[in-house]
Amino acid sequence: MATAYAIEQRVSRLDEAMAEMAREVALTSQAAREASQAARQAARTAEQTSREMAEFKREMADFKIEMRKAWGELSNRLGTMAEDLVAPSVPRILRTVLGCPGDAIEQTAVRMRRRSSVDPAISREFDVIASCGDYFLINETKSRLSPQDVTDFGEALASVRQFFPEVADKRIVGAIASLYVDESLVRFGERNGLIVLGFGQDVMDVLNSPGFSPRFF
Repeated sequence: MATAYAIEQRVSRLDEAMAEMAREVALTSQAAREASQAARQAARTAEQTSREMAEFKREMADFKIEMRKAWGELSNRLGTMAEDLVAPSVPRILRTVLGCPGDAIEQTAVRMRRRSSVDPAISREFDVIASCGDYFLINETKSRLSPQDVTDFGEALASVRQFFPEVADKRIVGAIASLYVDESLVRFGERNGLIVLGFGQDVMDVLNSPGFSPRFF
């Protein structure tokens, strides 16, 4: 009897242990399911947040473009495009087109009027000028750009040194700018060796073909 009772007790304890193990397995399984659900929910939330952030960034980028466009059109109407749009873009243009870093820029000026060293009775206003290393950039900005404007500007660059005799040893580079430039005028400006600038994501963008090298006057 004692042996049977002892066996019964061991079986009972084993049943209890198995039942406890089953409960722990069930709890662990439930916790795992809850953790899995939480992970899936977190992943869905993160994905939704990522989509919302991407959409917000797109909206902000579009808003900035619209604001720059409105600013450009206002500057165009007020006749201040050279000051407001072109001049702030010059350091970037010098760096990207001519490889001249910002710390090498010696001088920039807007609406500079100079007299000819050949004939002091002749004066001329230059929209934007910049001296950087071996280069001297001359910009002409137009509210509307025509083929004749491009031709006239290219021809005028040949006489720049008589207005700036102090840059006689520098390479003269021409950059013509307008808010909106037709593709045909971009190509025409390129054929004349000019940097062509138009409104873009970086305020005034270089519209020339990749690898373009300007003419030195």
